[in-house]
Amino acid sequence: MANSKRTLFLKRRLRVRNKLRRVNAGRLRLSVHRSNKNISVQLIDDVRGVTMASASTLEKDLGFVGKNNIEAATKVGTVIAERAKKAGVEEAYFDRGGFLFHGKVKAVADAAREAGLKI
Repeated sequence: MANSKRTLFLKRRLRVRNKLRRVNAGRLRLSVHRSNKNISVQLIDDVRGVTMASASTLEKDLGFVGKNNIEAATKVGTVIAERAKKAGVEEAYFDRGGFLFHGKVKAVADAAREAGLKI
């Protein structure tokens, strides 16, 4: 029986997240979600269950509302790194979820690294 795209996505997301939790215990998680129209990033403390910082193209300040391109992803990556520094976070691990590390997801990670966040 063929698996649906959604089922394969969910399996891949769980596989990635569980591996990252084993390897990076005690660090914060930089989680990315990409939809057809927007991209959002959260810096999550899984121990306390708290979101430390977030950034999204839905924020009007960024000027990319409803846009999901590499330029918008780069801007979101730099903003999340700045907000993480304000929150006192220097390093985190990158949780791509079920998305492939390519294109917009990679642009977020590269921009966050260039802005000084260790991931």
